[in-house]
Amino acid sequence: MVTDNSSDGLNAVEAMDREYVFGTWAYQSEVSPTQIVGGDGARFIDADGNEYVDFSGQLMCSNLGHSATAVEEAIADQTRAGAYFAPGFATEARAELGKKLAEVTPGNLSKTFFSTSGTEAIEAAIKIAKFYTGKDKIVSRYRSYHGATAGSISVTGDPRRLAAEPGIPGAIKAPDPYAYGSTLDPMESLEYIDEMLMLEGDTVAAVLVEPVVGSNGILVPPAEYLPRLKEIAHDHGALLVCDEVMTGFGRTGEWFGSDLFDVTPDIMTMAKGLTGAYQPLAATIVTDEVAAYFEDNMFTHGHTYAGHPVACAAGLAAIETYQSEGLIERADEVGSYLGDRIASLAVDHPSVGDVRGTGLFHGIELTRRADERVPFGTREDKLSKGSTVVDEVAARALEHGTYVANMINTLIVAPPLTITREEIDEAIAAIDVALEAADAAMEA
Repeated sequence: MVTDNSSDGLNAVEAMDREYVFGTWAYQSEVSPTQIVGGDGARFIDADGNEYVDFSGQLMCSNLGHSATAVEEAIADQTRAGAYFAPGFATEARAELGKKLAEVTPGNLSKTFFSTSGTEAIEAAIKIAKFYTGKDKIVSRYRSYHGATAGSISVTGDPRRLAAEPGIPGAIKAPDPYAYGSTLDPMESLEYIDEMLMLEGDTVAAVLVEPVVGSNGILVPPAEYLPRLKEIAHDHGALLVCDEVMTGFGRTGEWFGSDLFDVTPDIMTMAKGLTGAYQPLAATIVTDEVAAYFEDNMFTHGHTYAGHPVACAAGLAAIETYQSEGLIERADEVGSYLGDRIASLAVDHPSVGDVRGTGLFHGIELTRRADERVPFGTREDKLSKGSTVVDEVAARALEHGTYVANMINTLIVAPPLTITREEIDEAIAAIDVALEAADAAMEA
């Protein structure tokens, strides 16, 4: 159990943080940070000594947990050897990581631009697609999150984009493969996209999707969805861009979400699990064909920290850890156990409307009515003050020693790939108790 720390204010660090640092995606009057002082494996600890199972891998990024020794040592070694050199210079860490990514990504993805975050990886993908095709429009989906900078927030579908609109021109939204909460069947939504591209004429540079939608609900499409989407994009002269920022590096039980569907996108973005969140690093990798275009056409993009050697050293060590410890295969195996345990919650709690997922990437969607799809949390709530029943469920789970993130109406389960069955059982027990709040709030 966790010590009650909710009543009489913040400790000195929390108060200082509250005063001098912006809380993200929040009304600042509602920000109340909790100081974290350490972590080990699939657990982390707050300043009061409370220990939590990290059932969401922080922001779905701590794939290696909180004690990846090889990554820590690689960071220290590279810092001593040379903490930073300008992107115009080559470093062994950057070169080796580029080669390694060409080996572990699907098909003929081969050449990488390195940046520092998922949103920057998307910005690069948007630019590359436009440069390569000579076209201006990007089709993405409504239930998506691609980042917070000008381009990436414009192609994002979830409500966080609204405050930044109108955004960049040419960002067009399409329906999602959302079997539980849409009037369109997932494959029908594909034909809708096909018609959209036809009506847009020869103006669309790329179709941008998460192979498995992440923070907007953990939406796993049918097996034939992504292959058909690639065909549709290519039929209309557009590229397929897969945002693997959240689905990469074992999260889905494969190296990448695209691997679930045996699809090689034209451009792939990644971050988060690339270093297991030990360093801020992202990558945008392209196929041989796209890379060849820039041999005699200028690659007009760059960052001061593109290919930062310390971050690249962390990325290389992280990938070697996934390989040496068999963590990709383990995610598939342990993920089956996790899926079974989550499915049992749906049986025991009428407020669980749907469960879905793959590997160590699952969503628990709640409902107000057992016989209807009436959510507790709506898209509008994401921009409103106050909390929802879904927020309360997550808060109660935290009180019982398990951190689980939530977005709109779904609890997002994405623990470190190192999590044990015993830790899964512990976290499921906490969520089991927490869901009683949702059951009690249901409408007759």
